[in-house]
Amino acid sequence: MAHFVIMGCGRVGATLAHTLEDAGHSVAIIDQDDRAFRRLRSTFAGRKVTGVGFDRETLKQADISEAYAFAAVSSGDNSNVLATRVARETFHVPHVVARIYDPGRAEIYQRLGIPTVAAVRWSADQVLRRILPEASISGDFREPSGRLILTEVPLHQGWIGRHILDIEKASGARVAYLTRFGEGMLPTKDTSFQEGDTVHIMLDVALSAEISRVLASTPVKETE
Repeated sequence: MAHFVIMGCGRVGATLAHTLEDAGHSVAIIDQDDRAFRRLRSTFAGRKVTGVGFDRETLKQADISEAYAFAAVSSGDNSNVLATRVARETFHVPHVVARIYDPGRAEIYQRLGIPTVAAVRWSADQVLRRILPEASISGDFREPSGRLILTEVPLHQGWIGRHILDIEKASGARVAYLTRFGEGMLPTKDTSFQEGDTVHIMLDVALSAEISRVLASTPVKETE
């Protein structure tokens, strides 16, 4: 069981809170307006924190120092990004994501190392894939036999700067495409993994656990 902190108790935030709680995780949800918590079901057992989501004291009340992931899904781009930066840079939360309404800002935010999901193509599932990596195994595409799936995978920061071919060689999977600055791109022979990239791979379902383990770990240094 892991601890998750959500900023924003709108329809989306409430959906995330319920989904994570149903999966057995602990959840704290933050909103400036305590009336927003009415969206939560009566049986919600998580913590409800009234306050500004990028305020350090408010985040501490939500046990941010214990958080596995932080999702900022309020209605304000600037607030979401600021809160996400505080969660990552001050409290060192390993997995963060910010919802944004202006896709044009995606490149700026991702250069800051902040994974974003643009509201125009946003869904609770997309946010969950970024803060709950194992949720991505359902895949974006499954071929008819059910043996192969196309899915997102989280990579350890140690892969930054490494060639896409290194990723394929280590994992045994095929990198189908990358999402960089909010846009899809096909890797070439010169493409390397950059901070903020989302990697989409085609993999054998039977090997998914091992592939995920390899890519979530520091790359093994090759011996000369």
